[in-house]
Amino acid sequence: MSGIKIENGTILFYGNAAGYVSKGRAVVDPMFQGEELSAFLDRQREVKEVKWVDGVFDRLMSGQKETHEIQLLKNCRVWQLRPDVDIGMKFIGYDEMLKRYGPPDPANYQVVYDGEVDTNDLEGLYAKFNADERPPGYTGYSLSMSDVLELYDDAGSEFHYVDRFGFKQVDFAPPGQTMCQSMQL
Repeated sequence: MSGIKIENGTILFYGNAAGYVSKGRAVVDPMFQGEELSAFLDRQREVKEVKWVDGVFDRLMSGQKETHEIQLLKNCRVWQLRPDVDIGMKFIGYDEMLKRYGPPDPANYQVVYDGEVDTNDLEGLYAKFNADERPPGYTGYSLSMSDVLELYDDAGSEFHYVDRFGFKQVDFAPPGQTMCQSMQL
């Protein structure tokens, strides 16, 4: 009898909820990464792809037992205004940006971070990109008004302007990218 199995979409590794399977993808916490689990997942016909994501074990243990409750994490890009744009565009709220310059234009921005993050929560990302230790590869200044956060996956992108208080979802798609439409309740 193997110590690894999949029950109701949850990957159990010797009794521990190590990850889950959804739509052909196994999402597994890297603390369980090893030859035995990798070989098991390779043998599963319903698993077409394996993604190792930090925090999956914690989310499963906090009560998100059903795979439909578990939010698949998106990747994140941080867009900041280029150094050569009008200084008046920087560090202003969304309404002021619209009034003075029009909607945020991707041509005025550059990507200062592109990578995996451990949350899709915008406030959590704001804290992460303002912490003393920012994620490896982050080349920008502290996340501030006028910056744009992009959350993206295979389905597309959604863009959020950092406003005076909170975030404003915006149409910002640079050429060649698609925007993901999501309904918020």
